[in-house]
Amino acid sequence: MVKTRSAPDIWIIAATLAILAIGIVMVYSASAVAAFHDYGDKFYYVKRQLVFAAMGIAAMFVTMNVDYARLKKWTLPALIACFALLVVVLVPGIGVVRGGARSWLGIGSFGIQPSEFMKLAMILFLAHFLSERQDRMHSFARGLMPPLGILGAAFALIMLQPDLGTGAVMIGASLLVIFAAGARLAHLGGLALLGVAGFVALIAAAPYRLQRITAFLDPWQDPLGAGYQSIQSLYAIGPGGLVGLGLGMSRQKYNYLPEPQTDFIFSILAEELGFIGGSLLLLLFLLLIWRGMRCAITIADPFGSFLAAGIVGIFGVQVLMNVGVVIGLLPVTGITLPLVSYGGSSLTLLLTALGILLNLSRYSR
Repeated sequence: MVKTRSAPDIWIIAATLAILAIGIVMVYSASAVAAFHDYGDKFYYVKRQLVFAAMGIAAMFVTMNVDYARLKKWTLPALIACFALLVVVLVPGIGVVRGGARSWLGIGSFGIQPSEFMKLAMILFLAHFLSERQDRMHSFARGLMPPLGILGAAFALIMLQPDLGTGAVMIGASLLVIFAAGARLAHLGGLALLGVAGFVALIAAAPYRLQRITAFLDPWQDPLGAGYQSIQSLYAIGPGGLVGLGLGMSRQKYNYLPEPQTDFIFSILAEELGFIGGSLLLLLFLLLIWRGMRCAITIADPFGSFLAAGIVGIFGVQVLMNVGVVIGLLPVTGITLPLVSYGGSSLTLLLTALGILLNLSRYSR
């Protein structure tokens, strides 16, 4: 098959850079108080975010210009490496515990989160694996079971950390790839019911997850405990009104709202920039997702089509989960807002994935 290469999608580039710029500004605004208190430098977090952004943009430029077909030979090695990292991170003394989960590898303040890398590695593997087995997708045993087995093994390792939020994003994006590959709706419907049952079992198996559910249903039952984050997030969003209190004028970032520069950065953005600022950011995400799905639909190569769908799925699921938590529609999961929240592994990896998506957009019709 002859592939015609054109310029990358300018709308994806514009949306990416705009979201990234908003994220850098909001990381500084949300973290300046905590950074000065903890490190004596109000620019501590934003300087690190700029370094991660520079690394991510460099990686995005590379993946945007290298023929995506070359990724096929790396899909299995990347998946195996990520499985190995997920095992290593569980070893006491090697894996670093942050936020109650043993999900980090590193020394001191520098670390990587293997589960973040697994999200992209799984999408790459499934896109390659399923593009060569489309004729089997009508069969549950021959079509769905092999990828589901691999996906389940990765999810199980992530849950041992435990990190339900990252695991849920990986599952959601992977199921979108499986659906795009031609899986039957009846099979996916059965899996959805099984997934709901498994989700209930996971909640029942860990008391802290049950506390998050009850806090989600009524945060005022425990306003200083399990419901504290949800309440403080709403206290940030409510006063923001239509136009916000003004950039840098948040009150909740003064040690009221936990993790203002990571999980709940959208709360600070809504408080400072109001409904208009929050809506503008969400419109930029919708633009990115729309152009990404257009690429997935119009590219002729099955591998490229499935890969684009999976990358868009990572962004779509993660945005829905983060904003849903912040506005009180979902229980707290610990998921960051793509390209906006502070974090090295996530930011660098997502920009790398967007480079692949831009590469794919060169071949869309």
